[in-house]
Amino acid sequence: MSRKVLILVIILTSVSLLAALITQLFWVRDAWQLKEDQFTTKVDIALKSVVNQLLTSEDFPSADPGKYEMDFYIEHQNLLGVVNPYTLDSLLHEEMIAMHIDHSYEYGVYREEDSVFIMGNYHSDIQPILSSNDWVSLSCLCEDHTYILAVYFPEKKSMILSDMIILPIMSGLFLMVLVFSFLFTIYSLIRQKKLSEMKTDFVNNMTHEFKTPISTISVSSEMLSKDQILEFPDRIKKYAKIIYDENARLKNLVDRVLQIASLEKGEVRLRMRTIGVHEIIRESINNFLVQPTDQNVSIHQNLQAASDIVLADRIHVYNVIINLIENAYKYSPVNPRIDITTHIENNQFCIDVKDNGVGISKENQAQIFKKFHRLPSGDVHDVKGFGIGLFYVKTIMEKMNGAITVKSEKDKGSIFTLKFPLQTG
Repeated sequence: MSRKVLILVIILTSVSLLAALITQLFWVRDAWQLKEDQFTTKVDIALKSVVNQLLTSEDFPSADPGKYEMDFYIEHQNLLGVVNPYTLDSLLHEEMIAMHIDHSYEYGVYREEDSVFIMGNYHSDIQPILSSNDWVSLSCLCEDHTYILAVYFPEKKSMILSDMIILPIMSGLFLMVLVFSFLFTIYSLIRQKKLSEMKTDFVNNMTHEFKTPISTISVSSEMLSKDQILEFPDRIKKYAKIIYDENARLKNLVDRVLQIASLEKGEVRLRMRTIGVHEIIRESINNFLVQPTDQNVSIHQNLQAASDIVLADRIHVYNVIINLIENAYKYSPVNPRIDITTHIENNQFCIDVKDNGVGISKENQAQIFKKFHRLPSGDVHDVKGFGIGLFYVKTIMEKMNGAITVKSEKDKGSIFTLKFPLQTG
């Protein structure tokens, strides 16, 4: 997938996600409005039912004059002669229950023109009742003045929310799943694109690495096939050695590719044995030094560990150490110096492989153990390789219950440390 296509997919998916989010918000808003309208309708029905009962029934007593100041009672006699506070309270309670409204509420009867309260179960703050949208006129009971019966629900929002709580929860879960799927999809696309680029780079590097020894072998074989070469025994040996060395180089390259293939398929079978690592280190150093190199390399060993006995696979331990030595050599631009030290730390046998190379920046240190990852040429010395060596080292060390760590600074070299559980038995 090209970069432009990936960007287009991300943009389209982002727009779709935003549209879904806005749709969900509108849906929740409309659901809230619907619930609020339904609640208001139920309260309105309850209030009108109370007024209708007060208007049609002759069994309800009037208010007790002794409960009010004389002037107040006389001023509002037309209403108090019809509505008894206790009757009103009882009727409201019954109608609210009938409409399945079982939450606390405050109510009051007041004169509309001057907001003078006549009766009710309100607190000192009457403003919520005066501004309530849940009210009904009592003009049918008292024509001299306009009296209002208003109800205020302090927990109205929480009541509506409790009735529709399942909707926001389901909407939220849906959005969470949608966002997670979006992020995971984008992450997978970017990861696949990056992996594809690394695989392409790997194939290109592998082709280049194979092409050189194949060309050398071809030229040497062609020279040996000429009749004139029989007159020069020294040249025969020279070309034969070149073919042998390049063949060994090809075998080494193929072995590395097969190692990674085996790791991916889980076909690596470790032969765990009790081994001495110092001997393997010396063998690795000697075998590396006999190989032809483009620069003069010096390897210094300081095997200080009191015990080097670990439980591991000998062949893979050798491969791991050789990989680190080769890396130290490749990433040291001038006069490579490699120091190999062993020591005991926290009941672990540790091998430090230190070089004087170009080093690794902090942001790249977490990436170097990933498959096919090669540091950009602007950050380290541009060298050949497949980007599988350190991935192999880390994977094998973990399979042998060990670990590998790195300490490095740009232009100040690197120290790779192998850690094996120490065998004390």
